[in-house]
Formats: sequence, C-alpha cells, structure tokens
Amino acid sequence: MKYSFVIPCYRSEKTIEIVVEEIKKQVKSLKIEDYEVILINDCSPDNVWNVIQSLAEKDSHICGINLAKNFGQHAALLAGYAQSRGNVVVSLDDDGQAPVDELDKLLACLSEGKDVVYAYYEEIKQNAFRRFGSYVATKMSHIMLGAPNDFKGSSFYVAKKFIIDEIVKYNNPYPYLLGLILRTTRKIGYVQTRHRSRLEGTSGYTLRSLLGLWLNGFTAFSVKPLEFGTWVGVLFAFLGFAGGIVTIIRKLLNPSIVAGWSSMTSILLFVGGMIMLMLGLIGEYIGRIYICINRAPQYVIRETTEQSSEQKYEERQDV
Repeated sequence: MKYSFVIPCYRSEKTIEIVVEEIKKQVKSLKIEDYEVILINDCSPDNVWNVIQSLAEKDSHICGINLAKNFGQHAALLAGYAQSRGNVVVSLDDDGQAPVDELDKLLACLSEGKDVVYAYYEEIKQNAFRRFGSYVATKMSHIMLGAPNDFKGSSFYVAKKFIIDEIVKYNNPYPYLLGLILRTTRKIGYVQTRHRSRLEGTSGYTLRSLLGLWLNGFTAFSVKPLEFGTWVGVLFAFLGFAGGIVTIIRKLLNPSIVAGWSSMTSILLFVGGMIMLMLGLIGEYIGRIYICINRAPQYVIRETTEQSSEQKYEERQDV
C-alpha cells in the first residue's frame, strides 16, 4: 500500500524541512516503505521553493509543485491531490502543529471502515483570531453544509484514494475541501490528538482570506443563504402587512393620531439595507457562476521538481 503526504507550503522556509524529517521518522516507525511527500509552494514570498527543490534532489520520495501565483490553501491541496498516487492520502500543514507521530491513530480508524478521518484537538494552540475562525467554520459546516452534529475537523486528516479521486474532479475556481468531502461521503471518523505550537511565525490567514474561504463554502456548496433571504422577505412582508392593519385600526379609533415619520424612515432604511444585502448575495452567486463559465483556473502549475531535474539534465547534456 502506498501513502501520499500532501503539504501546502507558504512562508515555511524554516519549518518545512523539520516537518518532512518528522514524516520520514514516522513512516519508518510504521514500517511504511512505499510513500511520497508532495510539497506545494503556493507562491510563497520566502525561499521555500528552493528548500523544496533541495529536499527533492536528496530524496526520491519527495516531489515539489510550484504554483504560478497564490491560489490559497485549498487550491494548493487540490494541486497536490491531482499528483498523488497513494492508496491513502494524508493532509497536513507546514507549520509543525499537526502531530505526525500520532498518524497511526488516524490510520487505525480509517481501517475500521471510515473513508475520511480527521484529527481533532481538545486544546487548540492558536491565537484567539484563528480559534474564532475555526469556530465559525465548524458552525458554518453544520448550518450551511449539513455536516454531522459530531463533526470535528482540522487540517490534519487522512482519506482513501477514491475520495481524493472524486474531489479532484471538481475543477471550478472556488474550492472548499470540507464541502467536497461532505458531498462525497458521510463515513467520517474523528480521532483526538494533541495540538502542538507552531514551530515558527504566525498563521498566513488574514480576516479577508478567512472571509473569502467562508464565502467559498456557502456559495459553492449551499443555497441556504438564498433560502434565508426568501424567509426574511416573507417575515418583513408579514410585519409590514400587520403594521399596516394596526395603523388603520388606530387611525379609525383615534383620528387625531399623527403618523410617525421617524419610525417610518427607520423601517425603510432597515428594509432597504436588507434588500441591498440580499441583492449583493445574489450578485455574488451570479458573479461566481460567470467566472466558472469562463473557466477560470483553479490553480496554475509553473513547474515541478521533476521538470526542474529534467531541465538540469538537458543542460548538462548540451554542455
């Protein structure tokens, strides 16, 4: 059986080598001989691509992919999945927080009939911003994507090959991996592991990138925001009708009552704001449909370490 370790790399020049070494130790401990480590440079501003090339030259188990620009973590993972050849695919981050030494727990759960197994952490060693982001993502998965009530996800998980093969069939430019997994299988397992501190630096996610990721999740894989808009419209229509009836009755009972212009203005502003919000949401859906129709690329590969090796060989031959 072959195992594929897929790792997106961004600002990990000083950490990725440590993560790779830990993977080597773990596969040796588990007596795994047939494996590959796929490192995807998501157009990192540091010299991580040079490090990846160096690692690939020293070890034939390591393969590097260099993306033409920054496409985001999920697109980078899909680029790695497309190149993977393992029966089991292991996804993890490049910051050293994933407990690779507990991989055997995830593999044991996978062998019990699960298609995907996530590691989850009782104590998350991240800043408050990232913990909030993880909390929102989990809640969104329940509400928007219909995830199981006991869902506990993370970026460290293992999946069977047929799940990965199905995921890479998605070729639209707004990937969201949890949505892709949930529409493929419900046989998902969870294993509690410890969460380690980052080896160095801080998370590459900003508020803007997190919002973009959440938007990908509920516009690409759910129409519930539009259903929500419909029910809000029904609610306001009912409130407006009821308010009109009350106003007429009060006027009939007391003709001297003067209509409240300030309250009417507030209501108009609020309703108008809700209408603009829903129009913006509809526009977001339509815009994404337009971009998908135009076949915007999910990711673009500039080069791989295999191509670089071939090029260097040809240059030596020319000399």
